Amino acid sequence: MSAPARRVGFIGLGIMGTRMAANLVRAGFELTVWNRTGEIADRWAADHGARAMGTPAEVAATSDVVITMVVDGAQVEALLLGETGAAEGAHDDSLFVDMSTIGPVAARRIGETLATRGVGFIDAPVTGSSPKAEDGTLTIMVGGDAEDLERVRPLLETMGDLIVHAGPIGHGQAIKVINNAVAAINTAVVGEALLAGRAMGVDLDALVRVMSAGSGGSAMLDLKSGPMRSRDYVALFKLEHMLKDVRLCLEEAERAGIELESARWVERALAAAAEQGHGDKDFVALVEALETRSGTRLY
Repeated sequence: MSAPARRVGFIGLGIMGTRMAANLVRAGFELTVWNRTGEIADRWAADHGARAMGTPAEVAATSDVVITMVVDGAQVEALLLGETGAAEGAHDDSLFVDMSTIGPVAARRIGETLATRGVGFIDAPVTGSSPKAEDGTLTIMVGGDAEDLERVRPLLETMGDLIVHAGPIGHGQAIKVINNAVAAINTAVVGEALLAGRAMGVDLDALVRVMSAGSGGSAMLDLKSGPMRSRDYVALFKLEHMLKDVRLCLEEAERAGIELESARWVERALAAAAEQGHGDKDFVALVEALETRSGTRLY
């Protein structure tokens, strides 16, 4: 088995990445970072005692493990396999860990290409929004070889409190997009329930209390009913990213011969909210599209 990794490269310092990388620094890992906007990487590195590099290749050259946390498969592919990509700086024993949400097809394709270059790869997407990234309590689902997982488990345990080996490369991604589709559907159902309660004239505080205590309870009810009612759309997980993930789930389900009607419905709601200008806001803003469709507003 390869030696445990101490030198870690982190590519992608967005809402989630900055918090995840900070936990690695606090745990004592030697970190090098890269971000598309170099000023962000320079400032973050100076604040956290890390080193900012000029290219992903330079990150890989100075790291045992390279983590990517970006938006989609196209970005991961470019950052790992493109010109000055991390693969150019890879060395014997390099292992790449993608923690973005890119879907199973892209994960398998990237993993297969890296394997031809002698570079290890696992997909390790996460669930949990920025507060969980901040306190290191994400859930991480891993697709890839068990030996590779064990090599990076100490890193993952600084960022998450539940690490699940999902199976071969791509299976972490499959579980992630299914989970996010369910979260989006649940959030939309909560929105509809609140709108129904408003239209019927019931006390929404009473409605939420009863649902939370009963069979209508859910994590999304607890997390999102308050922001819906106060129109607090500060992005913990962007609506445009949730839309991307639901679409990935629909694509994978179609390949498997499964029709996900609820996911198809919530995809339309998310798309409508994005068209209304809410793509950069938290995905709870999908309630705006539900209000438009129903002709009812929460407040």
